[in-house]
Amino acid sequence: MQKGLSLTITPTAAAELGRLAAFAGSPGEMYLDLLEDSCGDGWLHIRIQPGHQNGVPIARADGVTLFAPSDQVALVKGLRLSYYGDLSGGGFLISSPDGSESCTCGAGFRL
Repeated sequence: MQKGLSLTITPTAAAELGRLAAFAGSPGEMYLDLLEDSCGDGWLHIRIQPGHQNGVPIARADGVTLFAPSDQVALVKGLRLSYYGDLSGGGFLISSPDGSESCTCGAGFRL
């Protein structure tokens, strides 16, 4: 992993990333990118896929390396990836120590 890159992965997110990577046939490798959300005006949402997709490593936790596009490294620096799960399903959440704003649709966020 490149020195100085820091996206924090919570233990619950690491466990889910590991499960998804193994299920998809790419053990230990997951890819995260940020996409413009349909909400517009600077709103983003995360997409997580198996593999490394020619990305650069941005974090490692519990045997899983998370990759991202090199042009998005500055956007993910300092963010925290967590996972929640309940009886109705689950999902990944992005948060920032400086705070992030959530869209009313529940899927988008803005830093």
